[in-house]
Amino acid sequence: MKTKYIFGGVIIVVFLAIMAYLFTQTNISYVNDFSRVMKTNRTVRATGSWVKEKNYVIDKQKNLFTFYIKDAKGKVMKVVYHGTIPNNFESATSMVVTGKYKNGYFEASDILTKCPSKYQGQNKKSSS
Repeated sequence: MKTKYIFGGVIIVVFLAIMAYLFTQTNISYVNDFSRVMKTNRTVRATGSWVKEKNYVIDKQKNLFTFYIKDAKGKVMKVVYHGTIPNNFESATSMVVTGKYKNGYFEASDILTKCPSKYQGQNKKSSS
């Protein structure tokens, strides 16, 4: 009977260890300072806005999308994404790129664009 409890306890400890390891691997932090992004080896979510003065490049043969974003402090970073251009990219007010900085550029695994609200600038109507 004791072996059942020992076996059950070992299974629980192994399960908790695996869960803790997986949690640390998927814990992705938001960083809005590109200086910090360039110093870390971890996967991060970087926030910034597209630098329209530097046009984006689409390489259909290699399935690459390249553009530049800048953070709130004005630091510019090159982003390379293996995939197609996201919807509403050109009208986005800001974006979040997920990935790692390596080899002098940010290699994005995901791009999330934030577009202006369709309700922005509309007056509120009061109902009586």
